[in-house]
Amino acid sequence: MTPDLASLRLLVLVGELGSIGRAAATLGIAQPSASKRLAALERRFGLALVDRTRRGSALTPDGRVVTDWARRVLDELNVLVTGAEALRTRRQAELRVAASLTVAEHLVPGWIGELRRARPDVYVGLMVTNSSIVCDLVRGGDVDLGFVESPTVPTELSARRVASDRLAVVVPPGHPWVRRRRPLAAADLAAAPLVVREHGSGTRETLERALRQAKVGQLRPLAEFGSTTAVRSAVVEGAGPAVLSVLAVDSDLAEGRLVEVAVDDLDLRRQLRAVWPGGRRLIGTAAELLAIALRGGRGT
Repeated sequence: MTPDLASLRLLVLVGELGSIGRAAATLGIAQPSASKRLAALERRFGLALVDRTRRGSALTPDGRVVTDWARRVLDELNVLVTGAEALRTRRQAELRVAASLTVAEHLVPGWIGELRRARPDVYVGLMVTNSSIVCDLVRGGDVDLGFVESPTVPTELSARRVASDRLAVVVPPGHPWVRRRRPLAAADLAAAPLVVREHGSGTRETLERALRQAKVGQLRPLAEFGSTTAVRSAVVEGAGPAVLSVLAVDSDLAEGRLVEVAVDDLDLRRQLRAVWPGGRRLIGTAAELLAIALRGGRGT
């Protein structure tokens, strides 16, 4: 059932341009070839996607839904390609960027992609690590700009908020907390063995700070992992509850692989920030990337 990406691009262009011929010309292929690709795509899905008339081509109702999904797939592919290129070129990059894992996975590649569209000659290098090390890299001059998710930033660094985020308590569907009729007490969360990120992670620092502010005790780790993906996978497999960014688990929540558990009297909101050496004004591509992040930051 997996379609090829060229056919998905063709379908999206037909929806945007209202013509198979114009879509084919945009992709540099012949119209008969484009028509065959669309017909093959329709057979593969078992759906009529395009109405073909003398006045042009229009998406069917099913075609509009599939096209929206296709556009999301292509957008995510662009994020993948941009992020991988930034990782590959980080050593010889003109703009050196470091980002904590959540920001790097869900936001930074899109920001870099927008910068590259405006400045295709710019090579951006990306280092992905936890928030504490990002701050060390910025402080030491190893990168030009950093993005962190920790609730505090060292005083010797300048910082700007680029997005808002929220942590969520998540469990697999069969966990006993799912059957609770009332929100979980903050003290119960503090007493529970949790799957957590490593020390230095902004996610862990945010959770520990929230527990201290609620005066309900200290974190009791069941297991520690060095990536959000590893924590998320452990929770899906039933290892235990975790507290993760909604950016990282939104698709799991939407598709029922994980369930969010409400918690009383615990503030799990946080700010995602850009950081750079204190007392220094950002210029050039670093300033351009910060401006893009400030325009495009996602809030939750």
